[in-house]
Amino acid sequence: MASNHSWKKIFADYDIADHDFDASVFHLNADEIKSSVQNFLKTNEREVRILCSQTKREEVPEVMRQLGLFILPVQNGGFVLARGEGYVDIPDIATTAVSHEPELTWPLETSKIGDSEMQHLDYAFAKGIIKTFTSDESLHLTIRGRKRTPRFEFYVGNHRVQVESVQTEVDAGYEGEEQVVLVEAKNSETDNTIIRQLYYPFRLWSARVPNKQVRNVFFEKRVDEYLLWEFKFADKDDYNSIQLIKSTKYKLAS
Repeated sequence: MASNHSWKKIFADYDIADHDFDASVFHLNADEIKSSVQNFLKTNEREVRILCSQTKREEVPEVMRQLGLFILPVQNGGFVLARGEGYVDIPDIATTAVSHEPELTWPLETSKIGDSEMQHLDYAFAKGIIKTFTSDESLHLTIRGRKRTPRFEFYVGNHRVQVESVQTEVDAGYEGEEQVVLVEAKNSETDNTIIRQLYYPFRLWSARVPNKQVRNVFFEKRVDEYLLWEFKFADKDDYNSIQLIKSTKYKLAS
């Protein structure tokens, strides 16, 4: 979790609190962060990757939260601090789980080894849950791991932000005849996530595969249930245009 102690030092060193965030975002780079926190001893107080990893609202340091700020990577080693809503709620699915009849009827023995997000997602795909949720029987796993974004621009509030060559990843991406489905998976109950985790992969693959629709799905495994939410961006150039389209909870039929 990002250290508030470190971020208070960074804010003081670069007079960030005095910046007019209504007029523009604030640019900050990794070298400046390293210089500011070089005398801190703990890894979580001086490691740029940890300090800038704020994937949930609860991980935003207090000094940033007080000013309504969140951080976004914009290039290799470059970041911006912006004022606004950087996160999206993941609402609970209160409806009863839909009984899903798996298309694969024999047991997957290897799926019982471990408890990772990717493992549960692969199992859900093998059992046909992803295809059922997206109503696309043509899907095949084609994307996994880290990629660098092409150059693109977007709005955060009224401010235009330019991104280029930022490392981003999805837990799995599936290509069908007419669409690409990108899935961000979690292994524990999550009530919010940074929009960037959905938006950057969406912009990356929309640029790489312009002839197909790109869809964003958020996935969770909870005990014996599989929860899925689909989000879309009403305006691909607007970071905050994210909207929840649908959500469903599944449970495999006995």
